[in-house]
This record gives sequence, structure tokens and C-alpha cells, in this order.
Amino acid sequence: MSTSASPSLTWSDGEIQRDGKPHRILSGAVHYFRVHPDQWEDRLRRLAAMGANTVDTYIAWNFHERTEGEYDFTGWRDVARFIRLAGEVGLDVFVRPSPYICAEWSNGGIPFWLSGRTSTLRTVDPAYLAAVDAWYDQLIPQVAPLQAAHGGPIRLIQVENEYGSYGSDAGYMAYLRDALTSRGMVEMLTTADGTTADMVRNGSTPGVMGTFTFGTGVPAAIALNRDGEHLMCSELWGGWFDHWGEQHHVRSADSMIGTVDELLAAGGSVSLYMAHGGTNFGFWAGANHDGNIQPTITSYDSDAPIGEDGTLGDKFHALRAAFAPFHDGELPEVPEAPKRQPAASAALTAQAGLLDVVRSFPVTAESPMPLTFEALGAEEGLVAYESQITFPAAATIGILGLRDRATIYLDDMRLGVLEHDGSHTLALPADGGEGRLTILVESLGRINYGPFTGEAKGILQGVVINRRRYVHGWEHRVLGDGVPSSPVPERAQSSSPVPERAQRDEGALGLAAASFDVTDVADAWLAFPGGAKGMVWLNGFLLGRYWERGPQETLYAPAPLWREGANEIVVLDTDRLGSSVEIREQPAFGPVEEFIGS
Repeated sequence: MSTSASPSLTWSDGEIQRDGKPHRILSGAVHYFRVHPDQWEDRLRRLAAMGANTVDTYIAWNFHERTEGEYDFTGWRDVARFIRLAGEVGLDVFVRPSPYICAEWSNGGIPFWLSGRTSTLRTVDPAYLAAVDAWYDQLIPQVAPLQAAHGGPIRLIQVENEYGSYGSDAGYMAYLRDALTSRGMVEMLTTADGTTADMVRNGSTPGVMGTFTFGTGVPAAIALNRDGEHLMCSELWGGWFDHWGEQHHVRSADSMIGTVDELLAAGGSVSLYMAHGGTNFGFWAGANHDGNIQPTITSYDSDAPIGEDGTLGDKFHALRAAFAPFHDGELPEVPEAPKRQPAASAALTAQAGLLDVVRSFPVTAESPMPLTFEALGAEEGLVAYESQITFPAAATIGILGLRDRATIYLDDMRLGVLEHDGSHTLALPADGGEGRLTILVESLGRINYGPFTGEAKGILQGVVINRRRYVHGWEHRVLGDGVPSSPVPERAQSSSPVPERAQRDEGALGLAAASFDVTDVADAWLAFPGGAKGMVWLNGFLLGRYWERGPQETLYAPAPLWREGANEIVVLDTDRLGSSVEIREQPAFGPVEEFIGS
């Protein structure tokens, strides 16, 4: 591979040129890590039919290096295959690599093992940059040969993501720029920031074209656009994501296309965020922080033009009409609607109580004080903390530095739930006594944006009785993200359905399973009526979470995860198991509210 290749895209005098000719970027975001790889080509073809000439994707560092020094670019993580597919479909590629991506993705894409040992993320701190360099040494050889300068589809590369709203380390931005170019990235480099002078100033670096992120901020972007740079919105928010406990955010097609048309009329380029949102499978959903944690739901549908299962909405057709005049020939035909499984229902059958599931996992560490997820090597999910306690009459139990949600037991009695901020306590038995304390802590999603990015999970300080006396002597069990399938005590086995009206005893919580026989494999939407807060596996794959606080009511289960014949669904609910699992023919995202953005 030649190191003297020239970029295929250049910018000057407010214009982008592609191989020497004036060019507009008409892009949409599709994240390979949020789409089953068997569906990558389908989603890319839908994007091309929308009239896009470019696909943009982040590269999530923590998706590829979950354990330090162990890199994976195979299967679902084969980002080079995704890029090649885009080129075969006829799309250019806008690569937005790590180290930080935001994206409402766990920890903003930064590996938990790195944020767990340094608080100087996204700076020139040598320890942080050493990890970035090691990562780039693995990542860049995957993507550099796929640049247009070498016959591939990559034509743009983002240096960092919205850095101007986070920090002010100019040396860091320059370091990342040089880290890319020195490893052979020759195509056009960009940054992306919000529409304030402060963000643009702190997020820019010489030799790199600045772009913007906004929902309706075309006039502000025009005013901030620097001499010679092409006007481009790298994230035009055509919809928005959801947090648990909020309403489902939507943006009308008229509102979205109004901003797109305004940008195109001003001579600008656009990348719609998201064109196809996909799904935060497993525990990959991130969280925001606004005085308290705001965890993101499993769905990343984002009211996008191409829905979570590939359904094409009004926004798709509005964009197709807006983009068509910028193409010399006819656009690809509009693909057919995706197939869905017919409605069905199956009873949930109890398998084990929650405590029996917890104690089926081995003790992995002992410590005088509770250890964080990071100290235990736990990326996400659940960790159980256990200790023998004594307590006086009328005592309370509290957690200092809880991240994020704890289900608490004394022996086999469920005391209740505490959440995040640690300002609340639970009452212990009034007469005093002793017992085995079990605290099952769930990470609700690592913070992906702002100064709390990288915050640890688990119990950060300690457990206290009556707000002052520490509990010492802890055992830890890491449940991980695999199907809870370890042997459990015989007394916990059951072949009876979960009661229609689950009681607040241990038998109504924990592990249950259902089975569906499928003759025609297709997409499905799963619902868990009566369930309170659970995790769901389909044929061994962790789909994500459901939570009765909403807004999301159904989980997307893509066709490649199903098989002809019997399919097993396993549910682990920490609060209240429902009595059945339903296949629904339509998704339900809950009550909606209009979002436009600035």
C-alpha cells in the first residue's frame, strides 16, 4: 500500500471536490455493531434506495477490545466486511473511528478496563494515549487499505467526536490527527461539534475540516463555518433516542425534511443521524447523566427513516425525493417490507428463584470492602455482593456510591431496591439480629457523554448500617452476560407456569423460560406482559432489557437469531416475572413526544 496516495475528497473555497469534481455528501448513519451482520447488506441497500451516496458508521473500540490486548475483528465485529459491503452496494463510507464515539453506546466506546484505571480520558495523558496507540495499531490496518485512494469506499475519516463540548486539550486533538495520518489514513479528515463558538474552537485542529451536529441549527452553522470549509452537518438529528422512564421521542417528516432542505439549499452536505438506528443488543446501551443516571433503552430505533426492523417510513420517502436530484441516474428500487412472524403467545415456566441463580455462580473475589465492577473485571450486567451482618433494633441498610441499581436480600427475604444516588435506605427487621446480606447490583449502562463518562460501576464506597457503620467481609459473584444455565438446587426447579399474579416472594422472581415452534423464520417483536424488569435471551443470545417504566414495550428479535423448530426464550427478572411471552406483529415504543433539537 502506497503511503504517498492522495485523498479522493478535498475541500476549498466552501466546496468539496470528489476526484476533482464538485460533490455533495448525502449520508446516513448505520452502525454495524447495532445490526445483525446477516442484515448488514439489507440495511445498506435500503440506505442506497433512500438516495444516500454515503454511509457513516462509528467504530466502537470497546466492541473489539473487551479484554485488554485481545482484539476481535471477526463475525459481528468484522468492520472491514461491513465497509466492503457498502462499497459493493455503491455507497461511499464515512468512518468515525474511536477512541470516543458517544453514540449512546456504553462508555462512549471507551473500554471499561481503560476508564477504570485512569480519569484522564481524552487528553494527552501518556497512559491513555498508550492504550489509544495500541488500539490504532490494530484498527488502522483493518481500514486503511479500504480507502478510496487504494480503490476502496472510504472517503472521509473523523478525528474525534464532539470534543469541543467535552474538553480543551488542543494537543490531544493534534495527536489523534497525526496518529491517523502516520498510520496511512490519507482521505479527508473531519471533526464534528455543536453550533457554538466555544465548541467549534475547542473541537477543531489545523488541517482538518470542521463539521456540525444539530437538529435545526443551519443558520448558526453558516455563521460559524470557517473560511474555505465546506458546510456540512455530520449529524442532522432526524429523530432522537430514549431513556427508560421517558416518552418515546419522535420528529415529524415535515420537520426533519425542512432542515435537510434548508441545509441543501445553502450548498451543504448532510449525514442523517440515524438513517437506521438498529438495536442496543445485550448490555451495550449507554446512559446520560443529569444530576442522576439516565439509562438508554434497548431499542435505538430513534424514529429513523429506516426502522429498527428495516421498515421504511415517511421520512425515508421524503429523503428519497430530496436526494434524487443530486443523482445522475435513477435511484435503486424501494425494497419490500420486512417479513414478520405472526402473533403468538407462550407460557413462561419457572426455572429457579433469583437467589438460587445468584448462588449458582462461583465466588470470584473476597475483600474487606465491596469491589467495583472494574476491580472484578466485570464489564456490564450483574454482580452479587454477599456478607454476614449483625444489626441492632430499628436499623437501616444503605449503600454509599451505588452505581446503579441494587436488589437487596437478608437471608431469603427481599428487603427492596435502592437506586444510584445512595441517599435512600431500607429498613432491616425491626427486632435486630443477624443474617446473610445479598446485594445484587445491576449496571444500567455506562455513561457515554459529558464529564461523567468513564464513571465506575458497582458499589463505589461501601455498605453502611444506620448510615455510619460499615459492613466488612464481602464475597463477590460476577453473573456476566451469558444465559444463566449453571446447575441450581433441586428445590428451585419447577415445571409449573409463573403465577398470573406474581407475589412479592422469592418464587415470583428469577429465572423462567418459554418456547416457540417456528416454521417460517422471520423478524419478531417480543413482549413480556406482567414482567417488571428483566433481561432476555433468545437461543442463547442476549437481546437486551425490558422495564415496566417504559417507554419501550417490545424487544426486536431479528430473523437470523431464530431457527426452524423449537426456539428457547430465557428471562431473568429481578422484580416480578410475568406469566407469558408474546410475539407481536407490530412494535410498541410507548407514548410519544415530539423532539426537534437545536
